[in-house]
Amino acid sequence: MKRDPKNSRRPNDGAANLAMLKRTVKKLFSYYPVLAPVTFACILFSAIVTSIPSLFVQNVIQVIEKWYVSRDWVSAKAELIPILSLLISLYVLSIIAILVYKQLMAYMTQGFLDKLRQEMFGGMQDLPIRYFDTHQHGDIMSFYTNDIDTLRQLVSEAIPAFIQSGAIVLAVFGIMLYFSIWLTLISVLGVILMIVVTKRVGGGSAKFFLRQQQAVAKTEGYIQETMTGQKVVKVFCHEQRSIEEFDKINDALFEDSYRAHAYASVLGPIIGNIGNFLYVALALVGGVLLLIGVPNLSLSGKALDISILVPFLNMTKQFTGNINQLSQQINSIVMAGAGAQRVFPLIDEKAETDDGFVTLVDADIAPDGTITESDHHTGHWAWKNPNDNGKASYRELRGDVRLIDVDFGYEPNKEVLHDVSVYAEPGQKVAFVGATGAGKTTITNLIARFIDPSKGCVMVDGVNVKDWSPDALRHQIGMATQDVFLFSDTIEGNIAYGRPNCSFEDVKKAAKMADANLFIQKMPEGYDTIVGERGVGLSGGQKQRISLARALLKDPSILILDDTTSAVDMETESYIQNQLKKIEKDCTIFIIAYRISSIKDADLILVMDQGRIVEQGTHEELVRAGGYYATAFHHQYGDYAQQSAQSEGKEA
Repeated sequence: MKRDPKNSRRPNDGAANLAMLKRTVKKLFSYYPVLAPVTFACILFSAIVTSIPSLFVQNVIQVIEKWYVSRDWVSAKAELIPILSLLISLYVLSIIAILVYKQLMAYMTQGFLDKLRQEMFGGMQDLPIRYFDTHQHGDIMSFYTNDIDTLRQLVSEAIPAFIQSGAIVLAVFGIMLYFSIWLTLISVLGVILMIVVTKRVGGGSAKFFLRQQQAVAKTEGYIQETMTGQKVVKVFCHEQRSIEEFDKINDALFEDSYRAHAYASVLGPIIGNIGNFLYVALALVGGVLLLIGVPNLSLSGKALDISILVPFLNMTKQFTGNINQLSQQINSIVMAGAGAQRVFPLIDEKAETDDGFVTLVDADIAPDGTITESDHHTGHWAWKNPNDNGKASYRELRGDVRLIDVDFGYEPNKEVLHDVSVYAEPGQKVAFVGATGAGKTTITNLIARFIDPSKGCVMVDGVNVKDWSPDALRHQIGMATQDVFLFSDTIEGNIAYGRPNCSFEDVKKAAKMADANLFIQKMPEGYDTIVGERGVGLSGGQKQRISLARALLKDPSILILDDTTSAVDMETESYIQNQLKKIEKDCTIFIIAYRISSIKDADLILVMDQGRIVEQGTHEELVRAGGYYATAFHHQYGDYAQQSAQSEGKEA
């Protein structure tokens, strides 16, 4: 399977993995600066309490040995009761600590994911359109599902288990040194062997867990893409081939997942059996030391006897068991690192450039043209340009659009626009026509500042769009695209998307202008009818008209229509064109169309070819010129077009 070279380097980047894990923990503490330390303190306390029974066992055995011969159990009871009472008290406190940290950890885990998803989604809304054009949508979805789930496992399971087992290992190690340094050294040799095995096996597991994360994202992306394109799949009878392609992707996921879990599944048993072997070795060595009377070397200074050997063996099981537990968390930690390496780059992705300072405000316009800012909606808008003196100048919103000597390329050295200049005065209708890929949609994307030119500038009302706040700029732009997108909402909700607080009458008025009111009223629930994702259940023409109504409802000063009427009949198109004439004086309209009937009445028609404007003029002027436009007109209208052209030529 061919892999993304960028992603193929990640499995070997252990430093990046560790950095992402540190960042995850740091973010957890930033979200919960008080709860997180309290929770981890409870975990540490319960771990320490779990570690100390061996000390009590040693004391209990000593008491029993002391009073075994004399059978003075009354005196023994007097010594045992305080020891056992203290142990019981510690266990009760430990239970309370465990209950507290379990509840807090459950709250923090879900809260952490909630806040992280909010941060991810909020940041995603600020990303430029280019990001979504260059990243598979299924892959992005995987950030919110599979990848973030690995962080859930890290926070809720791996980190608490790691802290708890780590604390127990350290505490038990200290107690072992207190009892016998000789026996502790033997235990350390066993631990070194465990570490070597963990590194070898765990390293292989880590590599394939990272690959698994990438394969899951690719699989989810392919599934989503296929679901979205089901009509295309079926009309081209591509079902079997889609299955075969999915099998390849799915098999790659299986291979990576199998190898990851194969490594992970053998790690636990190997470490566990090393622990068992170590237990037997310590029992034999300890017995030999007792028999030959080797002096004990310990921090306590106590001689080696049965009261030390018995609890020491129990501690060995506890020691190795928790080291095994630590090794088992490596898989979760590695997977979380892989997920973090995908989640945090999304958060860190550079947001859309917003260094604009010109904003859009409600305005009162006096008869003499004086503009003042208003604190309520007046029906008039003005651009607010702050000055160096702390004051601001205002300019009435008009919709004057100019592209001056613009070049643009989606990739370096691959420009799709060359030296394009467009001048659209307020109230004009400007149309773009040309072959697919000529650069028509790119121009409208420049006006909305979805992209920035590599050369030249785009001006709106005399101000460079780079100086506008993107929200302010787009607030006064209405757009209906060729690829209609409707949300899983009511028809009313989809139309009112740009003005959620508008009245139902406003929605209905916009629908009437788009010739959508009649068919909407015939729907089962009228305007309250729920449309499926992307408008499932509606015809192409119905979706286009709802999209147009949504754009018109904004009452924009600039209206962009990208082949918006391609799916409607000629009668509907004619009606829509007549409705658009009613708003022409208040709105600058840009139309991209392939049907000549949609643009015949435009004030200016620009013919584009390979990123350049090759013809421009009115319909009549372009027909007489006999270029690309005249040819297209002839192809669509046949002899009628030729006769019309001749007639127009005679009249001229």
